[in-house]
Amino acid sequence: MGAADVVPGVSGGTIAFITGIYDQLLDSLKQCGPGALKVLINDGIAACWKHINGTFLVTLFAGILTSVFTLARVITWALEHHPIPVWSFFFGLVLVSAWHIGRQIRWTPMAAVTLIVGAGLAWIIAGGVPAAGHDASLPEFFLVGALAICAMILPGISGSFILLLLGYYAPVMLAVKGLNIPVLVVLAAGCVVGLLLFSRFLSWLLVKVRVPTFGFLVGLMLGSLNKLWPWKEVLTTRIDSKGELVPLLQHNVSPDTYAQLNGVSAMEVEAVVCMLVAIVLVLGMDWIASRSR
Repeated sequence: MGAADVVPGVSGGTIAFITGIYDQLLDSLKQCGPGALKVLINDGIAACWKHINGTFLVTLFAGILTSVFTLARVITWALEHHPIPVWSFFFGLVLVSAWHIGRQIRWTPMAAVTLIVGAGLAWIIAGGVPAAGHDASLPEFFLVGALAICAMILPGISGSFILLLLGYYAPVMLAVKGLNIPVLVVLAAGCVVGLLLFSRFLSWLLVKVRVPTFGFLVGLMLGSLNKLWPWKEVLTTRIDSKGELVPLLQHNVSPDTYAQLNGVSAMEVEAVVCMLVAIVLVLGMDWIASRSR
């Protein structure tokens, strides 16, 4: 989940969906509220820890943070120097995940409608024009953290891409790479508040209208493929926080058109291999999960 959240366009919520921990994640987060404080006061630390499924949450978020801090440099380097294989891998990952989850749903007309709405919403968001990066104040980091974390637990909508659209991706990544403690603390506080509030809402939806909600979530994943398509034509560029020229507005093109525009190989074979690796990975994780049930 941490590795996915670093990439603008891929959601950690998608990984939670793939691995079958999505419901457990939302249920555990939902318990982290006033009720947990009441259990702590009345029954002690051990009972409170069990109430919030503390071991699961600590293990999960330790893994996410470890991945963010160790893979941030690697993934940003890979996206810069080997974009087609990286985007191809995530394209295959999200595509097979949407198919895998969709086949588990008993589709109804309402679920079909919510799928279309979710796909349209994600497609529009993924095609949005990123805002120019700028310096941010600590209150802004708090609000941005709360908003981005909501997207991160939604399959198909990337918290990183939300940051990019709002113009805060570069400041956040610089804070992570530079270990800017004040910014990271405020950002984390915003993430915690947003996560606890939004997870309760999502959990309620999955209890009350589970099938239409799943349809919407699958739609979000399908719509995000607009962002993940590996071959793009750069229409406009911008200067990032490092003074380097980077793409601002891009348009999806065919591999042949990409090769003609850039005078380089479209790397179709490598792209297909990376997509297949992602597909095998998802199906393999599902097979392992099914054996452990």
